[in-house]
Amino acid sequence: MVLVVVLVAGVLLPAISPPGIPVSALGHGDGLVAFERTFGLFHEHAIQHAVLGFGPSVFGALANWWYGLMHFAATAAVLVWLYRSYPNDYPRWRNTLVISAVAALAIQAVWPATPPRLLDGSGGTPIFRDTLGSFSALWSFSSGGGVANQYAAMPSMHAVWALICACIVVPRVSRRWVKGAAIAYPVVTVLAIVVSGNHYFVDALAAVPIVGFGYFVSRRFTRGGRRRAVLDLAA
Repeated sequence: MVLVVVLVAGVLLPAISPPGIPVSALGHGDGLVAFERTFGLFHEHAIQHAVLGFGPSVFGALANWWYGLMHFAATAAVLVWLYRSYPNDYPRWRNTLVISAVAALAIQAVWPATPPRLLDGSGGTPIFRDTLGSFSALWSFSSGGGVANQYAAMPSMHAVWALICACIVVPRVSRRWVKGAAIAYPVVTVLAIVVSGNHYFVDALAAVPIVGFGYFVSRRFTRGGRRRAVLDLAA
């Protein structure tokens, strides 16, 4: 139920936000580019150009569908698996996801930032391609009816949830290929958000302290899971 509330908030908050481009969004986007250039991280355009060069319609569509589908499907699947297989761990990680999501939404609300695909050459940046508007996709911002916040580049909620999924799965499975897939999931997610022109690398890096904050708060205030509660009652 709490997860549903977060999902609804993530959809409805942008819809009731004032229309138009936030005044500070472009400046913040330029600031992120300047920060990355300072530390040699600004390679998003080169990567997008290289990946789409192999086959724009194929790789553009793959990035779009991963961006639009896996964010919700993989997170839901991991949480269901955790609830069924490790019920005592579920409350802590459920709350970690919720706290991290709320923190990310708060940052996006008070610090809007233009994503790469909307920079349009600002600050001397190259022109990014908007894959969601060019290739097959589950949805696009132009057809979304205003229910998606286009200026929520920092931080990447996709990276936040993907990192949480990896943190849940990796220590709880023994099969190497499953561990490998869980580790690869956030890496592929970062590639998808960069190729689609929706985020900078620093947006993904910001997921690490946000998830750390969410886990710290959750661990401090979350009670044990269902199994521990049953044992306490039996005692």
